[in-house]
Amino acid sequence: MRRPPLLTLIALVLTAVWGLGLGITHLRGDIPFIDGAEATLTNLRNAVGGSRQPPDIVTIVAIDDETSRAVGRYPLPRATLATIIDAIAALGPKAIALDMLLVDPGDESGDAALEQSLKRTNTVLAAAGIFPESRQRVTDNSKEPLARVPSALQFLEPQQRFAEAASYGIVNVQTDKTGTPRFVPMLFRSGERIEPSFSLRVVSAATGEHPTVISDHIKIGDRSVHTDTGYLMPLSFYGPRGTIRTISASTALNGQLPEKAIRDHIVVIGATVTGGGDVFPTPFDPVLPGVEVISTSITHLIAGDGLVRDHGVRLVDLYFAVGLPLLLVGLLAWRRNTIGLIMALCVVLAWLAINLSAFKYGIWLSAAVPIAATVPPTLFFGAAQLWLGRRQAGRFAEESERLQRIQAPGLAEHLARDPGFLAKPVHQEAAVVFIDINGFTGLSETIGPTAVRELLNGFYNLVDEEVTACGGAITSFMGDGAMILFGLPQPKRTDPANAARCCIRLADRMRGWLAALPEATASRIGFKIGAHFGTIVASRLGGEGRQQITATGDTVNVASRLMEVAARNQAEIAISNDLLHSAGRDSLPYIEGKLEGPVETSLRGRAGSLAVWLWRSQAGSQA
Repeated sequence: MRRPPLLTLIALVLTAVWGLGLGITHLRGDIPFIDGAEATLTNLRNAVGGSRQPPDIVTIVAIDDETSRAVGRYPLPRATLATIIDAIAALGPKAIALDMLLVDPGDESGDAALEQSLKRTNTVLAAAGIFPESRQRVTDNSKEPLARVPSALQFLEPQQRFAEAASYGIVNVQTDKTGTPRFVPMLFRSGERIEPSFSLRVVSAATGEHPTVISDHIKIGDRSVHTDTGYLMPLSFYGPRGTIRTISASTALNGQLPEKAIRDHIVVIGATVTGGGDVFPTPFDPVLPGVEVISTSITHLIAGDGLVRDHGVRLVDLYFAVGLPLLLVGLLAWRRNTIGLIMALCVVLAWLAINLSAFKYGIWLSAAVPIAATVPPTLFFGAAQLWLGRRQAGRFAEESERLQRIQAPGLAEHLARDPGFLAKPVHQEAAVVFIDINGFTGLSETIGPTAVRELLNGFYNLVDEEVTACGGAITSFMGDGAMILFGLPQPKRTDPANAARCCIRLADRMRGWLAALPEATASRIGFKIGAHFGTIVASRLGGEGRQQITATGDTVNVASRLMEVAARNQAEIAISNDLLHSAGRDSLPYIEGKLEGPVETSLRGRAGSLAVWLWRSQAGSQA
């Protein structure tokens, strides 16, 4: 049997060390520099799984806009809260959870009424922990389990009269870098004091069973709650707001609470009023009310249908962090051809299927840790393989050199005359045009790299010719698209008209170019163009080794978003009213083709609306 080359042995050893290091670090807790990637991949897995019907355990009584209007103010008077609690209690719930902080005194009569209601009912109040940073990270390396629970500077507890009338728990949740709640800590500490979470206290009140803390999980009666490091319970959202049954608190005030939704249920009272502020982004809803987050955790504790991410699951993550990159590097070393790549792809797909299936069945295997363990070794090993092959290395160096030489066409001559051009950012008026090929990504996966290169070369040459003829500058080619500026090196009065003319000429050339392509290719792709006029910030970005001229600002973002408007309306070009007005009534869009508008249109990621004109060629409008 042939001995593996020294390079392969070194690569396998380094790969194992890298994966083992990441896996052990992950075993002790989350790794900050890959938290963002794990959050994104978790959201994706949630989206793939879709919404699901929650068990019929919790009912939310929401202090919403309707309630606020009925009462005439927000926050509600405490006497009104007492009325709501009494109305709910009359229908026989298992427990009432008041997801509101009662830390400040109110008027005496209202506080007295609320105190009496709390004494008559099985109600749990919310308290909060104040932490030295926004995220409650578990960083203590002590082997004592309780030493690793989130540690607060202090607790904000309900007023003493309320705390004596009802039990309470800490309501904080732990979010990732995107602000999405990922965990609900079951326990909190402040100094030597340990307090249960709001959710755990509610479940204990509803079941009459006291929780028991064990080394790696929590028991409530005969049910075990699997927790992550520091007794954190992972959250698995059921869907967007309203997925957990929600009833307006106004129904409690007017005597119309549905008994079926209250009796033998846990009822969580919380605010969903507009502007209340207690909302979180989740995979299904960008503004899920905090009361629904808490209700989700309570449902998990009762039904046991949440995600499992405990020490055992993290140990499996460690195995994948070591085994997956070793297997891929070994395959690439064994077969340096298409067969090796196909086998490596099959391994990746198998791991992906295992990861998705486990998540579907409630086991949260990390996706980011195996990826972080796999990508660097395979990339470095692949680069080393290329370096050892003379032909491949020469081709790689040649293509890399071409990429390094790319600069904004149309500006090279001016840059040569003035080395200080845009050394400092400049604010100025300019017209920005974006063009993009529709359907290119799907096409490129099927026609092969050579055909992709030929296709892009034809597209780039076409764009370069038309932009140069119209007096513009291509600041960048972005794969299957281009960004074009009219206003560099110096802004001119004719920039808007030139940009409008360039849009029409590009559309004409693109139609001819597409018509000349084979039918199998042309039928799968199209194009879209967006154009806007306004203030940009032109500058040179990069270090001493390489710099690139570019433009930033709202004008650039709007021009890019206008391509989506064109595609959405089946138009070839979407032109802002600002650009068309500045170009004048004698500009080319008014003369050729069919121009419709202006239409007030909202743009993704931008508040307000924008007046937009849609342009189609005569052939396109007839079709």
